[in-house]
Amino acid sequence: MLDLHHIFAMQKKALFFLLALCALGWGFTSYPTVFAGIAVGACFGTYNFWILVRRMDKFDRSISEGRKAVSLGSALRFGSGIAAVAIAITLPQYFHLISTVIGLMIPYVFLFIGVIVYSVRNNKGN
Repeated sequence: MLDLHHIFAMQKKALFFLLALCALGWGFTSYPTVFAGIAVGACFGTYNFWILVRRMDKFDRSISEGRKAVSLGSALRFGSGIAAVAIAITLPQYFHLISTVIGLMIPYVFLFIGVIVYSVRNNKGN
């Protein structure tokens, strides 16, 4: 299976591509708030995924050293999601709320798609 750091590197590449698409959508369509909301949500979602990667490393180290397992940072990731939604609620003239929430979930959609692609590529002969 792919390790979490490799998955995060792929996530960052996908995020940059998505941000470029959002910039084009923001500049050339009549829905700039929707694309701005997706971009903000995707940035916060990728930040949440980065927090998860860091916490999983700490978790793995503590388990391998026989220490008590540390928290996986759920409160911090939850707070980050609340911050993204708070930005969208506070500035509705710039960011669309629903698209911000959708943007928060995009890294997890990328993760799901990556796992499916990896499984299909490595299970061709089975």
